[in-house]
Amino acid sequence: MNESHFRWLLALLCWALVLPAVAAKPRQRGYLPVPEGRLYYESYGEGEPLVFVHGHSLDRRMWREQVAHFADRYQVIIYDARGYGRSSAQREGLLFTHADDLVALLDGLSIERAHVVGLSMGGFITGDLVAMYPERLLSATLSSGHIRSTPSVHEPMTTDEIAAKEQAIAALRQQGVRRMKREWHAKLMATCGAERERMRKPLWRMIRRWSAWQPLHHEVHCYYAREAMRRLQERRPAVPVLFLDGHEPGKGRPAEPTMMRYLPDSRQVVIDDCGHMLNMERPEAYNEALEAFLQQVGGPR
Repeated sequence: MNESHFRWLLALLCWALVLPAVAAKPRQRGYLPVPEGRLYYESYGEGEPLVFVHGHSLDRRMWREQVAHFADRYQVIIYDARGYGRSSAQREGLLFTHADDLVALLDGLSIERAHVVGLSMGGFITGDLVAMYPERLLSATLSSGHIRSTPSVHEPMTTDEIAAKEQAIAALRQQGVRRMKREWHAKLMATCGAERERMRKPLWRMIRRWSAWQPLHHEVHCYYAREAMRRLQERRPAVPVLFLDGHEPGKGRPAEPTMMRYLPDSRQVVIDDCGHMLNMERPEAYNEALEAFLQQVGGPR
């Protein structure tokens, strides 16, 4: 190989390495206001809005495989919930809900209706949205989390709750936050199947950078939760809803979610050999199932 050929191949290699970074660059990013705070968001691509809502202790980066897959057909939006990532910190005593924050984000982006996908904590938030704001949804996908059965934002913490939280905070401070994070990471990894190693490092990177504010403070009830379930039973919204769950190795298949009884246009899909973080552990299967659902309910326009 002569010198000119070598330089040409080297330039081609460099260009190939740059391409994914260019393709992954958001069209829009920044902060949008929410009551007494702001949310950081990134927007990729064009088309119908497709919003991904991350899990507890994590941030918007958990959806990178979904951004890469869907951004050529949808306006993909990822964001950090209040108290996570680059968004405003939570404060003790500040009453808010993550669902209302997400509605404020949609308003700030001039989005009337969107497909919303949430996992774990993101599933709790999406469940609240289905019940309380169905008119803002083109569809909803819930993974590893549904409407919570806990007290709602309108129910103050009881004295027993406060006392239990104070004990938990004292125990955590004695244990050490880093050890708690290591144990939490190991717990999430323990649910995984054969593809577990692909998510070990990216999962730890997010958990390591998490502020851990929530277990170290008195966090208000920031979900509609039981109130949302009552509203769901009353309204029975016609929003298309997908429950997309993982089947952990050695355990029974996930039961049909209670929410489905009150959702006339809902279905459940279960991906085998994966656990709680199925979008990171089995992204190809997750994306395929989500894409099939989105095409079924209308697809990109």
